[in-house]
Amino acid sequence: MRDFSNDLTELRRRVNEASVYLKVEASRVRISELEVEVARPDLWDDQDNAKKVNSEYANLKSDMDEFASLSGSVDDLEVLHEMAREIDDESQEPDLERGIAQARTKLDALELRSLFTGVHDEANAIVQINAKDGGVDAQDWSEMLLRMFTRWAERKGFEIEIGDISQGTEAGILSADFTVRGRYAYGLLTSERGTHRLVRISPFDNQGRRQTSFANVQIWPVLEEVDVEINESDIRMEVFRASGAGGQHVNKTSSAVRLIHEPTGLVASSQQERSQLQNRENALKRLKTMVASRIEEERESELRSIAGKQAQVGWGSQIRSYVMQPYQMVKDVRTEIESGNIAAVLDGDLDSFMEGFLRWRRAHADS
Repeated sequence: MRDFSNDLTELRRRVNEASVYLKVEASRVRISELEVEVARPDLWDDQDNAKKVNSEYANLKSDMDEFASLSGSVDDLEVLHEMAREIDDESQEPDLERGIAQARTKLDALELRSLFTGVHDEANAIVQINAKDGGVDAQDWSEMLLRMFTRWAERKGFEIEIGDISQGTEAGILSADFTVRGRYAYGLLTSERGTHRLVRISPFDNQGRRQTSFANVQIWPVLEEVDVEINESDIRMEVFRASGAGGQHVNKTSSAVRLIHEPTGLVASSQQERSQLQNRENALKRLKTMVASRIEEERESELRSIAGKQAQVGWGSQIRSYVMQPYQMVKDVRTEIESGNIAAVLDGDLDSFMEGFLRWRRAHADS
């Protein structure tokens, strides 16, 4: 009978670590408090608060159920191993191997949670893509990135809500503004903030020359409570025709709204509602979130500077290269993680880059 003691000891160590980064004891106490809140008959009198309470309760309950299941599985494996060793029952080896492999896979997924150290990592995310240097190729590249993030969100089971897409002059898009809704959407997408560089044979060049083009991606968390005031005189409003689903009105009325914050240049859009007034309210909420996040980032940057720590990746700096010719390679310039399967990456296979960034972020935060 094979000895699985080392494998099981390692699993038990990882389960104990999970109890720390999941804050199991504190979470159990919080769940008890939330159960009282959820059972209140007047909970839904304040719908915004009710949604917040239910969301927190569902997330914590899911974490604790997952931890309890995993811990119980390791308990069962330890008992099975001890009994099989006592009677030297080799027939139990396949079950032990399978159970250990399954537990490792679940722990790998669970350990990703420990990398979400940012204050807003669990939040939904506002994403903006803007074509930069490269002309029509950059506009085409921006549309490729929009598709990449859309496919990634679909893989994760996240929801995408389009705020605004500005079509390119000949092909592609000049810009896109959308929200990704799902737990840890912001934490995962922080890895994508910065400039993405594409090298390929241009499909728009009659001479078939190689072209380098750039697109910038900006990410903001969707904040539930925003304590920031914006002067109306600092906001310029533009209206345009909605370009998404919503019935016949989308091509007939200029109900979509784009707000530009003149002091910062930040832009927020909304086209989800039929009413221009409602779209303006939604866009204003998004704009306040973006301004508040910018203020927070500038404050953190100043504190890092005072402490002698410089930000590793600033606004507009290149973070990743996608090379199609003369070879195929996607490489993150911060983490040095790379992939030779550029088609898969452009189809939304971003997990290795995102996890690599989160590990890199934690390592640099500690240094």
